[in-house]
Amino acid sequence: MYPAELVKPMRDDLASAGFEELYTAEAVENAIKQQGTTLVVVNSVCGCAAANARPAAKMSLQSEKTPDHTVTVFAGVDTEAVNAARNLMVPFPPSSPSMALFKDGELVHMIERHHIEGRPAEMIAENLVQAYNEFC
Repeated sequence: MYPAELVKPMRDDLASAGFEELYTAEAVENAIKQQGTTLVVVNSVCGCAAANARPAAKMSLQSEKTPDHTVTVFAGVDTEAVNAARNLMVPFPPSSPSMALFKDGELVHMIERHHIEGRPAEMIAENLVQAYNEFC
């Protein structure tokens, strides 16, 4: 587990953009099962989360179509919530950071860590925007 003071700025980065932080399995299941679309960001302390994933997630929300709900869990901190989110992302293997778009509780789009590492935030945001255009 990472110390709370270490992850606070990383949590705040998404929370300040309107992402709801989820800490329990029940909260994750309730958020994803909501009607409409839900973007789930598995946040992380790694450099690719800071340089690519979080900026991309925030940029993507500037598009015309956006998810109805945006939520986040923090890998290495919110173990129960992260495990619940990852269980709903099967068949994709666990990865952090990652992003998943759900529609009416069903996984419809996934961005794994290997899609995030080494790619500019703009490219990742465009990938999300294309998913929003299709599913939102």
